[in-house]
Amino acid sequence: MMKTFRTALLASFALVAALSARAETVPPTPAPEWKLKDVDGKVVSSADFKGKVVVIDFWATWCPPCVAEIPGYIALQKKYGKDGLVMVGISLDQKGPSVVKPFMAKMGINYPIVMADEDTPAAFGGVEAIPTTFIIDRAGMIRDRKLGAEEVESYEQRLLVYLQK
Repeated sequence: MMKTFRTALLASFALVAALSARAETVPPTPAPEWKLKDVDGKVVSSADFKGKVVVIDFWATWCPPCVAEIPGYIALQKKYGKDGLVMVGISLDQKGPSVVKPFMAKMGINYPIVMADEDTPAAFGGVEAIPTTFIIDRAGMIRDRKLGAEEVESYEQRLLVYLQK
């Protein structure tokens, strides 16, 4: 019953996010430290990306606006990875790697995807809807929060500010 409620709640959040993307520059806040498993069970940690500009994207395979953003994120990782950008997807899929791993292969995702635990959304100040995306600067500070889907071109402009520092 609780899983059904949670799924329905997340689905409604995804719908709201799809209808109204909202991006905001936020006061610099230290990004939470985290350790999560990727689709192969390997532990990935926020410490692995120290000194990089990190984009954290909370998403799920069943969320159409989340899926629509992925090709843009693949392109950003390819274009700016050499400049210190690391995209990290944090999947909220309840079925875990059994759903996410084949999805990654199908989409050609070129950045790490980790599986959220129960505490991860709260650590980021509460994820109200998906997709929710954060830009973390090289000093480990959250600088930007985006709720909902957005065209990659406008997101890229905000991202460049932190890549050029």
